[in-house]
Amino acid sequence: MKRLNLICTLVMVIAVTACVSKKKDANLNDIPSSGLILLTGGNGGPAEETIKAFSFNEEDGSFVFLKGLSGLSNPTFLTHTADQRYIYAVREDNGEKAGAYAISFDRKTGEMKVLNEVPVMGGNPCNITLDPTEKFVLTANYFGGNISLLGIDDEGKLMAPAFVIPFTGKSADPSRQTKPYLHCVKFSPDGKFLMADDLGTDRIHIFSVNEKAEKGNPQSLLEVEKMKDAVVEPGNGPRHLVFHPTLPVAYLINELSGNVVVFDYKEGDMQAKQYIAADTVNAKGSADIHISPDSKYLYASNRLKADGLAIFRINETDGTLQKVGYQLTGIHPRNFAITPNGKYVLVACRDSNCIQIFERNADTGLLTDTGKAIEIKEPMFVLCLKE
Repeated sequence: MKRLNLICTLVMVIAVTACVSKKKDANLNDIPSSGLILLTGGNGGPAEETIKAFSFNEEDGSFVFLKGLSGLSNPTFLTHTADQRYIYAVREDNGEKAGAYAISFDRKTGEMKVLNEVPVMGGNPCNITLDPTEKFVLTANYFGGNISLLGIDDEGKLMAPAFVIPFTGKSADPSRQTKPYLHCVKFSPDGKFLMADDLGTDRIHIFSVNEKAEKGNPQSLLEVEKMKDAVVEPGNGPRHLVFHPTLPVAYLINELSGNVVVFDYKEGDMQAKQYIAADTVNAKGSADIHISPDSKYLYASNRLKADGLAIFRINETDGTLQKVGYQLTGIHPRNFAITPNGKYVLVACRDSNCIQIFERNADTGLLTDTGKAIEIKEPMFVLCLKE
């Protein structure tokens, strides 16, 4: 038993050491010229700076802290307008405290200001997106078992009340799939459909988008009565979805099975054609999924056991996957981002309290730990904003 405790202690020390901070003091004159800004979100209360802005150099992996924003509760997932003037974040709290924030953002200085907060009427919102016209914000509410739609006014503020779409059903896992658990809302590349991933029912709910939706009227955005579902095998637990940038293919990471499902996609129709394991140790904690900017590789994160990123090569003809590697990371990589130039992968390791920085080999897709990391308390999300 003493030997086991010693081994566990050593593992923890190694994981924490991997995320030693390299953060510099804030100095606006020292901002790298690459034009990339990182926004991070995470767990924490109003007294803490739970959203932070950093300037990041895409060429050498260096970074500079710009500004932090306090006054928010658990802003664990963020999205932004195309002009980057506004940021929208979830308030991942339960019950009546669950909400969404509107935030103004000045990318020249990193300055952020909370514009307003509104309730989403669904517990623990864990994902947020804008519709293609930027008239509405949508959230996936995990414990609420629903999705919420909110209007945006002319000043970038969110409008209440939310329009809420509930779901019903369950699936095979007796402890994790007793009811709907919505985990992601994602628009198709052409903006004509919305996909809502439901971990609890093993379904992706698919809605047609009304191109004539009225600003300020979230109920007019989706054709709810025409909803259809793409179904995965029982016990998978759909989590996050990503579309291939050029092929008619979509990829789904499943939290419970650890599978990535490859779909043929056409005009709101999704047909599964491949299941391939990202998690091979039955951790039941797979989390995030992204495609490299060159479209050659797909990455999927796993938590709870053998925390790290599975690496897949994408077949350039049909989009199917071949596993080519696995990169261990810090503890609990809930989310990660790939820099726009494809050189770095930034992994939000919640329980190691850092954003870990990996260099990416464009030819092999494999990752190398740079030894650099941004020290942040319980980071849950990292967003790249390119100038």
